[in-house]
Amino acid sequence: MSSLPALPLDTQYFAPSRDTWVLAILDALRSDSGLSQRDLAKRLGISGAVVNQHLRELQERGLIRFEARNGKSYRYIPTAAGEDLHAEMACGFSSEAIRIYTALKRQVAARLKDLSRRAIERIALFGASETCEVALSALGAMPVKVVALVDNDPDKQGTLFHGYVVSPPHVLEMVDCQAVLITSFGRRDEIRQQLEPLCRARGMEMVSL
Repeated sequence: MSSLPALPLDTQYFAPSRDTWVLAILDALRSDSGLSQRDLAKRLGISGAVVNQHLRELQERGLIRFEARNGKSYRYIPTAAGEDLHAEMACGFSSEAIRIYTALKRQVAARLKDLSRRAIERIALFGASETCEVALSALGAMPVKVVALVDNDPDKQGTLFHGYVVSPPHVLEMVDCQAVLITSFGRRDEIRQQLEPLCRARGMEMVSL
């Protein structure tokens, strides 16, 4: 049984709504109706009392049914109405996610156009992250060549990221590039401090999204 990607319930600027909780609970139960209230609370990052309240409301609306397992616990099974609502809400969620991704890609592309205007043709990317994925997509339509993709995470080094081998940062000492684009929002100041001596020594520009 397929399910949505993990819903971003811990975001700062996209606060979850009641619909977000309903979709997240239905999605989790479609994957595993044997989840306890404690399991759901842990997965969603909310209290058991809040989960209990939502489950009761979903039951009252005829969207899930409770099935006793051993006299002490229950299985929470989406009804046909719950399945229909999940499909409708999942479609809306996907549509919103695409709109957000498109807006982000447009914003990143606008920032990157400045590289082309300044005749920067060869760059390295620092940070194999979701932001890097957006940057690579935007760079595909520009006359800028990515000569290296580096990351501090040893678990990522040596792996493929959208066709690029992720290398350790010391590779930047050997590649021929005009700028290093920081494609990670996490620890950005730390990365800038790490790059400053190298960029200064090699005459490379440091660019942040």
